[in-house]
Amino acid sequence: QVQLVESGGGLVQSGGSLRLSCAADGSIFSIYAMGWYRQAPGKQRELVATMTLGDSTNYADSVKGRFTISRDNAKNTVFLQMNSLKPEDTAVYYCNAERIYTEYGELNESWGQGTQVTVSS
Repeated sequence: QVQLVESGGGLVQSGGSLRLSCAADGSIFSIYAMGWYRQAPGKQRELVATMTLGDSTNYADSVKGRFTISRDNAKNTVFLQMNSLKPEDTAVYYCNAERIYTEYGELNESWGQGTQVTVSS
């Protein structure tokens, strides 16, 4: 069993910054890709940013230049530094891990429970 534990959400004014963290807990050897998705009220969940073991990154166009994803592979942790936040960034942010290699075998995917980010205008 692999659990993703998120932290760092909250309320911030427009133009402010927040840093999200997500730690994968379990008997994990490695995780191919970790990243962040978000879901605003009434909208579908969308990709924010992902990062592979090889440090390849993928960002949504709406966050490029403002958000930065990083990983600590030794600790199976992923971070999302969010700067210049806008009200339209308000959403529940979900941590995601893909192709998780554990002592019990490979797990295709795992999701965190989500953390609320609210940006006031």
